[in-house]
Amino acid sequence: MPKLRSLLVKRLKSRRPQLGLALRVTLAALLAFAAAQLLHLHLPLWAVLTSIIVTQLSVGRSLKTALDYLVGTIGGVIYGGVVTIFVPHGNEFELLALLAVVVAPLALLAAFNPRLHVATVTAIIVLLVPTMTEVQPIDSAIDRVLEVGVGAITGLVVSFFVLPSRAMGMAMGCAARILELMADALRELLAGLTRGLDNDALHRLQDGIGESLVKLGEVAGEAESERVVGLSPGLDAAPLLRTLLRLRHDLVMIGRAAGAPLPDVMQQRLGGALKRVGVAATDYLRTSAEALRSRRHAPPLEPLQQALTHYTNEVAEVRREGLTRALSGEQMEQFFALGFALEQLQRNFRDLAMRLNERVSSKASAATGAAD
Repeated sequence: MPKLRSLLVKRLKSRRPQLGLALRVTLAALLAFAAAQLLHLHLPLWAVLTSIIVTQLSVGRSLKTALDYLVGTIGGVIYGGVVTIFVPHGNEFELLALLAVVVAPLALLAAFNPRLHVATVTAIIVLLVPTMTEVQPIDSAIDRVLEVGVGAITGLVVSFFVLPSRAMGMAMGCAARILELMADALRELLAGLTRGLDNDALHRLQDGIGESLVKLGEVAGEAESERVVGLSPGLDAAPLLRTLLRLRHDLVMIGRAAGAPLPDVMQQRLGGALKRVGVAATDYLRTSAEALRSRRHAPPLEPLQQALTHYTNEVAEVRREGLTRALSGEQMEQFFALGFALEQLQRNFRDLAMRLNERVSSKASAATGAAD
């Protein structure tokens, strides 16, 4: 029984963001409906729907969604209200033509700027609601702004104060997961230099990293929204994202070199050195992931530097003995591409260490400022 309880608690903790979102959405919908009833809004439905749309997984995403929704709503209300009030539409054919006049320009605008897609919906509501209920167009426009405003404010308040999930924390967790995926990929890629890797294996290793980087880019944008308004003090996540993108490029270069195993003579002379580099590099990536999650300083680079120095010395000895002369042009290209990729990997590992240490310094500065 204790083991089952412990497992259940662990599972719930791992799903905390999702459970928190479900709670926030439910509470936002209830509060928005209650506020709409209290204010006697014409259509409480739109307040409830807006609160659900605005309540997102992170505070930063809620801010961005609320701003986009309000801007689109106000734009749609202004355009739809002006057209509805000043263009006559006394019968169904005129109403149909007016609907086209309302939808077409806003749909085109939304095609160029997807953030304004709600403007089209809003303008349609302003136009058609008066034809279905006894309400004037100007009243329909005002009601729409009030309904969306109540829903947006409710969603934001709930997102801020009920189990808030900061986008910056999510971004750092996503970055740590990317480092772990890179560690797995690098281990397999370097092993492929002795046994080769087919294209499917290479694609599987890289696809997961690419998808995670796309997700990190989205979350980093949300984190920047939080940082701009002072909700997440500290550094921008963009430099860390750029470092991870460069590391991924290094893996792509190593993957190309690992498409075929090294010649037997190279495996015999360099296999041990490459294995040492692989162990040091994967350990560094995993330890960096742990440091990022706990905001600790970057792990020491010395083991990796020593492993790469050993590999470089072995390569120099191989070239001194003239063993590279027997290689074909394709094998020579593979040999030098691998050396260049490992050199770039070391440089980007140093950059990664700087990014991790900057975050620790930023945390310490924020704590000092709070104390003062």
